[in-house]
Amino acid sequence: MSRLYGDPIEVWIRDGQPVQFVWRDRLYAVREVQDHWVVAREWWKTSDSDPGERRFWRLVAATGRESGTYELRFDTAGGDWLLLRAWD
Repeated sequence: MSRLYGDPIEVWIRDGQPVQFVWRDRLYAVREVQDHWVVAREWWKTSDSDPGERRFWRLVAATGRESGTYELRFDTAGGDWLLLRAWD
């Protein structure tokens, strides 16, 4: 089962992919990227000349011995990272 969050996170990138992130004051190390996809933002719903895109990653990450599956989103227009979903 998954849970939705939408929490802001801090992310470290290497070679264009997340390698670590901090969520709720805990550091997570990315063990495996399971999926990556990009969605163009709806330019007709914004007044920005470049609405950017949203980049998503589904990955396995661990903090200590505990690991889980997480979905991260990066918004290129605002430069914001969110943890959208976590699986039990």
